Amino acid sequence: MASPESPLPGVEKTQCATIKINYMLFIKNPLIRFLSFAFNKYFDLYTGGKKRPVFYDIDQTCNKLRILEKNFNLIKSEVEGLLNSTNKFRPYHEIDTLQHKISAVENPERSWKVFMLYMMGEFSSEAVRACPQTCLLLKRIPGIYQCFFSILDPQKNIPAHNGSYRGYLRYHLGLKVPTKNPPYIRIKDQYYTWTESGSVLFDDSWNHQVTNQCNSERVILVVDIYRPLPPLPAKVNYLLTKHLIKKFYAEKILENINNNK
Repeated sequence: MASPESPLPGVEKTQCATIKINYMLFIKNPLIRFLSFAFNKYFDLYTGGKKRPVFYDIDQTCNKLRILEKNFNLIKSEVEGLLNSTNKFRPYHEIDTLQHKISAVENPERSWKVFMLYMMGEFSSEAVRACPQTCLLLKRIPGIYQCFFSILDPQKNIPAHNGSYRGYLRYHLGLKVPTKNPPYIRIKDQYYTWTESGSVLFDDSWNHQVTNQCNSERVILVVDIYRPLPPLPAKVNYLLTKHLIKKFYAEKILENINNNK
């Protein structure tokens, strides 16, 4: 007899979990990576390919992001409320299995945790409740792809990796950053050190890694925006994320978040 909690008749709950993990590892995740690789080749006809920039000028690329810096204290206040709550942040790889290698493998006794705010057209219900003002600010920024708070435990490093999809650029706003021996990120052959209220916009599809030797938490706001592209590839990028990547990737993550409040 199937477990009463099993979604498949005749299949025990533990077997369902194994089936789900195997599906993610051997079918879904490789499919997402293959699609990203194929479309990255197409986007590179317009990005500059191997000559594309590492860092981007915020004012020239998306000046509405400055709204976040101007409201730094408000955003920091809301994230501090989250930090004072229990179980609001979860290890990145528990929310998104694609991040297991970079979140769970290196110094696993330390955590890289996130609080997801927005993914491809939809705010998480928990974000709207816990961070209403931050969500309202994000709604004023056009072309948002994904947003989340990112927290690194003291001395938690992030190993070298490449963002898998070339369709977006990544913005960081430092919210809580140690002043003594602050963590820094290497992107390709360039470096950036986080500061509180400091911001940066970069292409995270370049190889990058985080070195963190500080003795307190590092908290930032991560905002991914659609990469500026000519009209046709921009339309392809939008349709791909809204209808394919959202269906096979973002919706499941949001469901995971909303079901584990």
